[in-house]
Amino acid sequence: MDIYFYNTLTKKKEKFEPIDEKEVRIYSCGPTVYKDATIGNMRTNIFQDVLRRVLKYNGYKIKHAMNITDVGHLVSDADEGEDKMIKSAKEMHKSPLEIAKYYTELFFEDLKKLNIETPEIICKATDHIPDMIKYVEKLLKNGYAYETDTAIYFDISKLDKYGILSGVNLDEQKAGARVDVDSQKRNPYDFALWIKAPENHLMKWESPWGLSYPGWHIECSAMGQKYLGEVFDIHTGGIDLIPTHHENEIAQSKGACGKIPARFWIHGEYLLIDGGKMSKSLNNVYLVKDIEQRGYDPLVYRLFTYSSSYRNKINFTWDVMDANAKALEKLREGYQKHLQGKEDVEDEVVTNFEEEFHKAINDDLNMPLAMSVVWDVIKYPKKSIKLAELLKKFDGVMALSIDKEIKKKDYEIPEEIIKIAKEREKARKNRDWAKSDELRDLISKKGFLIKDSQNGYKIEKKDWNKPAYAGF
Repeated sequence: MDIYFYNTLTKKKEKFEPIDEKEVRIYSCGPTVYKDATIGNMRTNIFQDVLRRVLKYNGYKIKHAMNITDVGHLVSDADEGEDKMIKSAKEMHKSPLEIAKYYTELFFEDLKKLNIETPEIICKATDHIPDMIKYVEKLLKNGYAYETDTAIYFDISKLDKYGILSGVNLDEQKAGARVDVDSQKRNPYDFALWIKAPENHLMKWESPWGLSYPGWHIECSAMGQKYLGEVFDIHTGGIDLIPTHHENEIAQSKGACGKIPARFWIHGEYLLIDGGKMSKSLNNVYLVKDIEQRGYDPLVYRLFTYSSSYRNKINFTWDVMDANAKALEKLREGYQKHLQGKEDVEDEVVTNFEEEFHKAINDDLNMPLAMSVVWDVIKYPKKSIKLAELLKKFDGVMALSIDKEIKKKDYEIPEEIIKIAKEREKARKNRDWAKSDELRDLISKKGFLIKDSQNGYKIEKKDWNKPAYAGF
């Protein structure tokens, strides 16, 4: 069955055919490990995981590389300002490499909680400094780069066209360099490949240009080509990477070998929080651990992301998480009913379900449609082990641990918790939000969650697999 993906490069959905008929080579832009990955970041990683699972469902072997940016990513994506790694290191009074190690480990822990497969190749920027230096030297040799007193820059004017991925208008672009604007730059749009380090810079390496460090974009070009070749099948990332990072990757690759590095460029859209952006100022930056602390299985979040295409914005709320927690429980209960079923189901029924699911996932990872097929299987009146086996096969793509047994146990809500909840509800009616938040935190510390709705509130035990309810 043919597979179709929306290609950001061509701005249309295209039939996918790998360069190698048996193996698909994928490069994904991984985390900059200076802080926790948010659930917004994890939405991108989930869609990338679905992509590789769909390809495996279709019989392909996967060679997937992901970078870990532990150097060279500045605060501003316009390529100006302080290095994010160094900024975080100073704030936490640790070395940049200690910061990188800490957040890298947390990142992979979160991947595991969300059933996200680890790519076959994990490449840290700091382990590939020699590869990046060679790449910069090649760009210099080919006439696509030049040196100033502060950096090695890519010369955009040497390209026949810049902006083929994003359609960016250079007249509207700000100067791009990993340092303050350099008066020696030939063009304000030129971006830094390599930066000569100030004396007090914490991360720097010996190079033909003295003690220095890489720009943000060079690592992906160097490592992608090293592990996947000059041209590979798919490049993925969040939509925010299109106008700067991925555009500059293409520029570097064209300068080094005259080719666009990937045939398909596939990007995931933003996650919204309560209809708006996620930001520290709004106190709505959520992590996987926040989901756990509110009593949810992290896979509830994974299921939530399937409610919309990866190419569409999706709105996260805690009420929606409540609904998906119940949905995941019903999925697992439905699987168990089929597993224990003794009824016979015609092979044609099974085949039709499988074809519908396969068609959905092959149509640009259409998980909303695929999940509708899953629900049809769950609700099928005849309970059969054949359908349980089919659901288990589907779970190779969904990765929801559908065969996880649900162990329910009744718990009583302690009178103390009920009393605090009533006191909090009174504070809410009096619009005493500070008191309300204080009491919510107290309830949480005692092992329970309180969830508000239009109809009142609900109290749940933190372990979502052992729910307890009270309220009105």
